[in-house]
Amino acid sequence: MAFPATTPTYLTLILIAFPAAATAGSDRVTIEGFAIDRSEVTIADFAAFADATKLRTAAERDGGGHEWGSGWERRPGWSYRSPFGEPPQDVAEPAVHVSWYEARDYCASVGGRLPTRAEWQRAAYREYGNGSRAGFVVGKTYSYPTGDTPEGANTNAGDPWPRHVSAATTRQGVNGLYDMGGNVWEWLADRDGDTALTAGGSWWYGPDKMRKDAMQWKPADFYVVYIGFRCAYDLKS
Repeated sequence: MAFPATTPTYLTLILIAFPAAATAGSDRVTIEGFAIDRSEVTIADFAAFADATKLRTAAERDGGGHEWGSGWERRPGWSYRSPFGEPPQDVAEPAVHVSWYEARDYCASVGGRLPTRAEWQRAAYREYGNGSRAGFVVGKTYSYPTGDTPEGANTNAGDPWPRHVSAATTRQGVNGLYDMGGNVWEWLADRDGDTALTAGGSWWYGPDKMRKDAMQWKPADFYVVYIGFRCAYDLKS
């Protein structure tokens, strides 16, 4: 963790001292009462924050992130900068191997926060207007973030992508958002003791994990190749 939760003053200093880090992820979609990033936070976004704050993530400090094998196995050299142990094909790929705490601190640095479960559900499944050009019906609640079916999402169900992909590669979903289902799980603000909620599923899982009732609790200090995040923002009155 870059710095403790009890230092809001330090977060304010980041915004002042490192304005470049505070302007990342500016493509946002407004839903009733809040805004949310259109795409997942990218390697480039998170690297700018880490460079500005001199952050070494837990995955970097501890020798690498995790992947499922015979249980959770550490992969030396895997981090948000090298998700699969080698330089990424595109720095617009999602930032993974990031813990809940690191995701929270990044969002604070850009004037946001992690979305709540309620916000996520509204943004992912109910169309408020930003996705109408893509054919989504305003006021309709969909079964998947991609619509009535999981088609167009990056899961393990026969799509063309063997691993996670860059922002805006998959089909645009409800409210004009990308990858609210599939690609990588995303940290939410909700906590239960030492665990935090994740939503949306990932490229490694089937389409069933994209559904509203498939969210999973995971250790908040965990970092793994399948989990990334995006930020939400309070609207100024």
